[in-house]
Amino acid sequence: MVKIYVVRHCEAAGNTAQVFQGSTDSDISELGKTQLEFLKKRFKNIHIDKAYSSPLKRAYLTAVAATYGKGIEVIKDPRFSEIDGGIIEGMPFGEIFKNHGALEHCWDNHPENFAPEGGESMRQVYDRVWQGIEAIASDPQNDGKTILVASHGAAIRTLLCRVVLGAIERLNEMKWSDNTAVSLLIFDEKGVRAEFINDASHVPEEFMPKHSKIDAAIEKGIDEVLKDDNNVG
Repeated sequence: MVKIYVVRHCEAAGNTAQVFQGSTDSDISELGKTQLEFLKKRFKNIHIDKAYSSPLKRAYLTAVAATYGKGIEVIKDPRFSEIDGGIIEGMPFGEIFKNHGALEHCWDNHPENFAPEGGESMRQVYDRVWQGIEAIASDPQNDGKTILVASHGAAIRTLLCRVVLGAIERLNEMKWSDNTAVSLLIFDEKGVRAEFINDASHVPEEFMPKHSKIDAAIEKGIDEVLKDDNNVG
């Protein structure tokens, strides 16, 4: 049996700036630093044998916080990186709406088909992240071990969709993880199951803001349901 804790990174500058940060190596925000202190407390008494992270700073620092004081090295693995946004990478959401409406519609309604020019498709991310997780779970040296993996919003969403729902075509049914939210996957002779997903109960609500990526649209009278744009990256 292998236990894998999957943790989404803390709040980063791209989240607060409301841009598509994707593969951009954004630094963490001041609020993100506070979130990491709560994450440290959550994992203080949880044994971790190995830790992996996306090479991007916001995920790596999250893994370092979760393994604080445990004396283990965090291994950077690009398979756990966030989706590359290509032509919309680093672009404010308002500009995406104006210039790439079809991509924005796909992101919100059919994310399984999201594939920005010059970037990565969501289907590629779905396969890439799973390959990384499966490699860890199937390594004989990890049998009986507890592993931590720090990654990103879209990347984790695809992973949990595969484990819980079974097909990328159901991706829009899978909720986004909050910053530093934890999911626990169990791999054994029966396959893989999720013990729990997207648990951010270690962070008090006041330190888990909900930024709407369509605030500007609502101010103009467009009647849409608020969505958490802290999810992107």
